[in-house]
Amino acid sequence: MQLSHTLRAGSAVFDDPNLVSAAGLVPVLQLADRAGLRDLASRQLSVPSHEGANAGLKVASLVAGMVAGADSIDDMGLLRHGGMSRLFARAYAPSTLGTFLRAFTFGHVRQLDAVASRLFINLAQQIPVLTGSAEELVLVDVDDTIIEVHGYAKQGSGYGYSGVRGLNALLATVTTASSAPVVVAQRLRKGACGSPRGAHRLVADALKTVQTLPGDRTQKPLLRADSAFYGHPTVSAALRAGAEVSVTVRLDPRVKAAIATIGDGAWQTIAYTDAVYDAEAERWISRAEVAEIDFTAFTSKRKADQVPGRLVVRRVPDLNPHPGQDSLFDTWRFHAFFTTSSLDTVTADKTHRGHAIIEQVHADLKHAALAHLPSGKFNANAAWLVLAVIAFNLTRAAATLTGPKLARATTGTIRRKLIHVPARIARSARAITLHLPQHWPWQTDWTALLTRVCGPPTPATT
Repeated sequence: MQLSHTLRAGSAVFDDPNLVSAAGLVPVLQLADRAGLRDLASRQLSVPSHEGANAGLKVASLVAGMVAGADSIDDMGLLRHGGMSRLFARAYAPSTLGTFLRAFTFGHVRQLDAVASRLFINLAQQIPVLTGSAEELVLVDVDDTIIEVHGYAKQGSGYGYSGVRGLNALLATVTTASSAPVVVAQRLRKGACGSPRGAHRLVADALKTVQTLPGDRTQKPLLRADSAFYGHPTVSAALRAGAEVSVTVRLDPRVKAAIATIGDGAWQTIAYTDAVYDAEAERWISRAEVAEIDFTAFTSKRKADQVPGRLVVRRVPDLNPHPGQDSLFDTWRFHAFFTTSSLDTVTADKTHRGHAIIEQVHADLKHAALAHLPSGKFNANAAWLVLAVIAFNLTRAAATLTGPKLARATTGTIRRKLIHVPARIARSARAITLHLPQHWPWQTDWTALLTRVCGPPTPATT
């Protein structure tokens, strides 16, 4: 591909009032309206004074901007270009939206959390495939991530476990075998806070939302987390909410002693890196092995607070434990997790390893609205996190409506194929027609989304 040398652009003028750069916002905002975004925000939010006026429209504006790629308050100006005012009413100026966010208190952030959870439930009811079938195991993943900030003006910023100055975002996602992860709970915390701080409350909120998903679920949800969340508050909160747990444990002396009691005959080879399946022997030839042993967690607490379950252990060879020295016998690296589920040993290990999928959600959000936390006010940034989650789930729901090809795509891919579609607006007989680019590679997906949300489009006349 090269610049045409026969027809060169002699000039460029920003003067067309009928062009829009993100026609994909039309079906996405229609989907948001069907799920009740504006109505929920108007009912739930009680931001005082003029800053909180028309809260539903302001929340919808912020979410629309994030769906279109905004990662700062100033980027919300993209809602006010060309013919956007002919497609959308009451798109607020960035300064107005910034003032609205800065008026939030912690209580208003919790109100916005309620909007996010209710919107997610409404989306799941309208699009059942968003959360998989009722027969599938629901996997709830909990993890935190540091959102980097710069300077000392950000309230609550500090240095956490990563050594990076930032704020700590705690997320809970829901995944099934047939559906991509969506976020069911979120919380912004001080940058220097420990990972498990407040996790039990977030777990309770997340599982309460999961229990309201459509369909009669035949299995208890499974909470997965890493060793930072292996503690009685988080585990007991999950069990009280009716879930099973699968949580990585630290290799403390008690865990090491339990691993040492596992006999050599108990280890099973598994599909792992560089594994080969032997069809004749019907087993994997692998250097990774798993075993399990009965284990009771939190034995230092009173009897009623102890949790019986299993310790599932995976071991892989430690190929070079001491550089320059050969081993007289095999040495192993162990990875253990505590679970109360009834899955068999191999399936439990494979399922637990799937917890890493939440890292993809972290990366996805950081390449979208969470590229920045735009305000110096902590509560404004906390509200921004909730709005980013709403935009993420809404984008995921829209992609799911187009079919399986985009259902698992990243937000950036969905935005490129479905949202950032330029269009020219034409009006005839009180009807608006969007003229989209000819030969758009994802025309079928875009049309499928528009049809599912807005009904079959009327054939345009030329």
